[in-house]
Amino acid sequence: MVTKVPPRPAPPRRTLRLQLAAGVVAATLTAVPHVARAEDDKSGGTTLTVAVSQSVDSLSPFLAQKLTSTSIHRLAYEYLTNYDPKDARTVPGLATEWKPSPDKLTWTYTIRGDSYWSDGTQATAEDAAWTFNKMMTDPNAATANGSFTANFEKVTAPDPRTLVIRLKKPQATMTALDVPIVPKHVWEKVGDFSKFNNDRQFPVVGNGPFVITDYKVDQYIKLKPNKRFWRGVPKFDELVFKYYKDGDAAVAALQKGEVSFVPNLTPAQADALKSQKNIKVNDAPGRRFYALATNPGARAQDGRTFGNGHKALLDPAVRKALFLAVDRTTLVDKVFQGHAVEGEGYIPPRFGSYFWKPDGGQERTYDPEEAAKVLDAAGYRKNADGKRVGKDGRPLDFRILCHATDPNDKAVGKYLQEWWGELGIGLRVECLDSVSDPWVKGDYDLAFDGWSVNPDPDYVLSIHTCGALPATPKDSGATDNFICDKEFDGLYARQAVEYDTAKRADLVKRMQSRLYDTGYMNVMAYPNALEAYRTDRIASITTMPEAAGNLWGQDGYWSWWSAVPAASASGGSEGGGSSTGVIVGIGAAVVVVVGLGVVLGLRRRSTADDRE
Repeated sequence: MVTKVPPRPAPPRRTLRLQLAAGVVAATLTAVPHVARAEDDKSGGTTLTVAVSQSVDSLSPFLAQKLTSTSIHRLAYEYLTNYDPKDARTVPGLATEWKPSPDKLTWTYTIRGDSYWSDGTQATAEDAAWTFNKMMTDPNAATANGSFTANFEKVTAPDPRTLVIRLKKPQATMTALDVPIVPKHVWEKVGDFSKFNNDRQFPVVGNGPFVITDYKVDQYIKLKPNKRFWRGVPKFDELVFKYYKDGDAAVAALQKGEVSFVPNLTPAQADALKSQKNIKVNDAPGRRFYALATNPGARAQDGRTFGNGHKALLDPAVRKALFLAVDRTTLVDKVFQGHAVEGEGYIPPRFGSYFWKPDGGQERTYDPEEAAKVLDAAGYRKNADGKRVGKDGRPLDFRILCHATDPNDKAVGKYLQEWWGELGIGLRVECLDSVSDPWVKGDYDLAFDGWSVNPDPDYVLSIHTCGALPATPKDSGATDNFICDKEFDGLYARQAVEYDTAKRADLVKRMQSRLYDTGYMNVMAYPNALEAYRTDRIASITTMPEAAGNLWGQDGYWSWWSAVPAASASGGSEGGGSSTGVIVGIGAAVVVVVGLGVVLGLRRRSTADDRE
């Protein structure tokens, strides 16, 4: 049966995918008179400026894994399919229809005829086939999204409107392939995909709603509307992502009107902004988890180990004791001040069908006395100075990687120092602007970890499989934390081929249970999306989901594509978008991301933002 979603005469306004801590935003905002400010383009156009704190790891869709980077690619390139902002169901993207064969091993996609690259060339099935084939044949091109194509046997384009993908075995993610399709005539000229960051020649050729026009490392990224975009031209004349290392500086810029949108607010910042004129605070259930990750012993697929992680953390008893001495309730109340849900399983409760929680006998509840008993029983006793020592006589003194731009990491770190100190365990909190280098080298003991989860959870599950490990210690890999567990891998393989939604959801829950039992990660909280924007800049904008959803970090381009400048809010649905939804706006249809850095190698979160 062919799956086809008919085009809508007036597509509802959707929120583009930029990961800000989001909150509940009203469905429609009343337009307010636009006040000219520093954000307005000197040429008379409107500019939407978004404050970001996370550096760009790469502008290459084949390498980028950080949320800011992948959000930019959502704007610049089409994917085969997209997610409806209302309920996250699959809707057309570059493909208008898709049909599986009876055995589910062959998928045929119809490519739309009205998608054009920004240089005027028509986008065709050949572009999609080339993108996937490159990922299948060049390991460097599979760095970011190789899990989606690992099961592909053959990809062809028999004609410009037809894409055919042959699978080795059934694959449940064929309507959720979150892979940017790139123009073959541009990318086939690239040599080494491990070194090409797509940041030397502008404008960058793409077929999404925006075109990347300029980029300065850790300063900004600028984008302008793609006048050929099939769904309609964005209403802002420029979109700018501006880098702010300090969150308070970003909030001050919002108050001054220098930026129009700020994500990842602290509870104190959000409370202070609620009473500010022309500023709206959005507080909504988030799609991220916030966790403690332990170094399980960094290793590569060739069997070699590397890094300097503390050997005591290889002992399940030590990890169990540490996690028993973490009071998640206190963290939600004191650090997040109620703007979060206490952590349990790996996937946030927002994704109801996949949400899992441990049962009573399995759950690690806060119990410092039991933690001490576990350590004593395992042979880690206190010396005369009250310090726990290992079987080798070494004190249990650990390091934890902390994102310097994330106040939550620092606050939680202080609590951990107190709680673990009472056990006789030392903790040094190492806050860095970028945690990428030590993380990919395995030079850490613990780390603050977090990812944004997509409607289909396959990707965030795949990063804990053995196949995600780097091929050698010198290579990059998609692994999150060097976890490799055969039981988890077996469950992952089963869910990947299961088309029955209920059965697949059960397998995903079993995977989370297994991950929980391995004791390598402790999900402490599911933070709300806390973000704020200027209502005198943005007349309307779409959240995702439309009811109580976020604006930054969406599964799609809806927010920034739909945003209507306050000055033109009453101008109807120009460009194919409606004015329903919440507007986050700063005038202009050019997107500029300011202050994003490029890092080679395995991409790691450098702030509270993370992978999509």
